[in-house]
Amino acid sequence: MQVEQFLEDRAQRDPDKIAVVAGDRRCTYAQLDEQANRFAHALIEAGLQRWDRVGIYLDNSVEAVVAIFGVLKARGVFVVINSQARPEHAASVLGDSGSVVAIVHARTVEVHGSDWLRLPDVHTVFAVGATVEGVKGARVFPSCETTRSGGPSDVSRPPARNIDVDLAALIYTSGSTGKPKGAMLTHLNMVSAARSVTEYLENTSADVILNFLPLAFSYGLYQVLTAFLAGGTVVLERCLGYPHEIVRTLQRERVTGLPLVPTAATILLQLDLSRYDLSRLRYITNAAAPLPPGRIRQLRAALPHVRLYSMYGLTECKRVSYLPPDQIDIRPTSVGRGMPNEEVYIVDDCGRRVAPGVVGELVVRGAHVMQGYWRQPEATAEVLRPGPFPGERVLHTGDLFRMDDEGYLYFVGRKDDMIKTRGEKVSPLVVERIISLMPGIADVAVYGLPDDVLGQAVVAAVTPNPGATLTVHEIKRHCAQHLEPYMVPRLVEIRESLPLTGSGKIDRRALRTASAGAAR
Repeated sequence: MQVEQFLEDRAQRDPDKIAVVAGDRRCTYAQLDEQANRFAHALIEAGLQRWDRVGIYLDNSVEAVVAIFGVLKARGVFVVINSQARPEHAASVLGDSGSVVAIVHARTVEVHGSDWLRLPDVHTVFAVGATVEGVKGARVFPSCETTRSGGPSDVSRPPARNIDVDLAALIYTSGSTGKPKGAMLTHLNMVSAARSVTEYLENTSADVILNFLPLAFSYGLYQVLTAFLAGGTVVLERCLGYPHEIVRTLQRERVTGLPLVPTAATILLQLDLSRYDLSRLRYITNAAAPLPPGRIRQLRAALPHVRLYSMYGLTECKRVSYLPPDQIDIRPTSVGRGMPNEEVYIVDDCGRRVAPGVVGELVVRGAHVMQGYWRQPEATAEVLRPGPFPGERVLHTGDLFRMDDEGYLYFVGRKDDMIKTRGEKVSPLVVERIISLMPGIADVAVYGLPDDVLGQAVVAAVTPNPGATLTVHEIKRHCAQHLEPYMVPRLVEIRESLPLTGSGKIDRRALRTASAGAAR
């Protein structure tokens, strides 16, 4: 099966069902499929060849979804670029991926289109939203309106199709641990991941999923893919900039599924959710980073009827594990067990499987594991290593976990984030969980800074809830009461906000850089 068939199958089975809601726009499966076919023909007319990459630099919108499926129908490879990223970043991704086509808003073409067309591979830019004049090589993104004015009118599906081992997408990592890398995902990888996720979330055609996460982030992208696979509806929001509006949308659209990251959970919990009718909300998922137990308790109290899924995943394979909702109160610090059609296990530094309770690196086997990093063979060799069977490669995540006797996973930290202080190893997550138990804490990030005496000093950056008053002394005293002495932060910074990566994770690299600069 190919990814574009998620849309095509639903357009055949339920053509009049609403597939996408974006602002005041509603698009049925049949309408979306026709627009994707039309765009596929426009790409082919523009010279797109099989396996060519196409950069999509759009916010969450109908056009972004049309672009993704149009590229797949034209046998291309889509590369979604975070619309909140600077144009310089977009140009970098276009260049690194060797994209031959870019799809952007008309206002971006007017400013940057000529520059992008000078990139080595880009030969065509499609502009969404207006007619572009004066930029050679720029075309108008086809829509129902442009068709009537002479644009591409063929709405039949292009006859040729890729096979499931062909590349479908390059999804770039957030770059939180180095230069962003393009994870190469085939149709088989993406279909396998989507099927497993819809199975454990029990998605059906009755589901309405609200997504404000960027489609460049795999967590956001798969909200569209899983909704289409199940035949449901996805409601696209551009961001979480206006939390009250998001909650009103949850109520108005009778949303059943809501994906969150910890920072978003914190923001929503500052609202009085009891003022809204959220009775249709069936489940909430959390990924990107573990949700502190305190946040779990708050969500459970605010929305007791909602099933809460704590999950763990990474760009290189989309999803790894989920914690069944009936275990959330029993094992609040666990990210669950491996999802369907997957094997996970933990190894030591020599690659040997370890016993339950022993900390080691998590390894993932499954059809959803990426093929490697685009044009980065050395980086690929570091994470895709020989597996149990000849010729097999498995994913070494770089994340430290322990597993209990029943197979439940507990995240300890990234190998690169572990703090070595006073000859001891400190997991930032352990310290963060203790600090998050304090009243008034909104967000916290713990990291290490070089120290001549300690090796590394433990540093905590904390943001308070609105109206809360916190002092450095109170935080240190709380840590001293609940942590070993070597784990207590030597430095505590109280900040108005914490920097985030494009995927919504706390950017520890930026924090370390800022703290090191201040120390100098």
